[in-house]
Amino acid sequence: MIRSLLLSALVAGALSCGVPTYPPSVTRVVGGEEATPNSWPWQVSLLYTSNGNWYHTCGGTLIANNWVLTAAHCINSSRTYGVALGRHNLYIAESGSLVVSVSETVVHPDWDSSDVSKGYDIALVKLADPVSLTDKIQLACLPPAGAILPNNYPCYVTGWGYLQTNGPASDVLQQGRLLIVDYDTCSSPDWWGSTVKPCMICAGGDGVTSSCYGDSGGPLNCPAADGRWEVHGIVSFGSSLGCNYYHKPSVFTRVCKYIDWINS
Repeated sequence: MIRSLLLSALVAGALSCGVPTYPPSVTRVVGGEEATPNSWPWQVSLLYTSNGNWYHTCGGTLIANNWVLTAAHCINSSRTYGVALGRHNLYIAESGSLVVSVSETVVHPDWDSSDVSKGYDIALVKLADPVSLTDKIQLACLPPAGAILPNNYPCYVTGWGYLQTNGPASDVLQQGRLLIVDYDTCSSPDWWGSTVKPCMICAGGDGVTSSCYGDSGGPLNCPAADGRWEVHGIVSFGSSLGCNYYHKPSVFTRVCKYIDWINS
């Protein structure tokens, strides 16, 4: 009986991922916009400490009550990290938000920091203490292994990164609507060419809306058929020509390629 209750609780917990208490405003606005506060409650800020202060370095996604998914290029072994959860404004200690220290970072073993185009830009961050889930801190759903979204499928990138090339960064969480660019298109010579691999997702490329510096490691949120949000991508890289460069869409680590690694 106890075992069946535990299983029921685990199933209920799994079903509750990807359903924010405060639903996001999913408009078709061109360009980024301020997100509805706490409408992406799995979005976290990866912080590092310097001279006794915390500083935002990357985004991340809460996938368990003690694990955060982020990009490998966000992790530097010489830094001490923390994670801010339940935040809308990074610089205000808002009610229901908290900062938790990090006990471990796990970078994919095949990640090559000298060549992001090889892929494997994925890492896991273990929280020193599990967090309690609330209306402002919730878990993301991950897609099933092998899930491929069709061309022009609408998703949302979220983060506190630069509002445009060369800044400034945003104090409050931003969201931007990006359409998926299928692999055949994105890997064509006048787009990203051979830089893009099947283990990546392209989204955007309209020259208007994109991820930017400071959004790295954060989620690409895509709606599933059952209404839940799934995190299909991790912000990996963009064009050196600028954040919003035409036919150079934001490139994300394709989460569904790494489900077995995450679970292990």
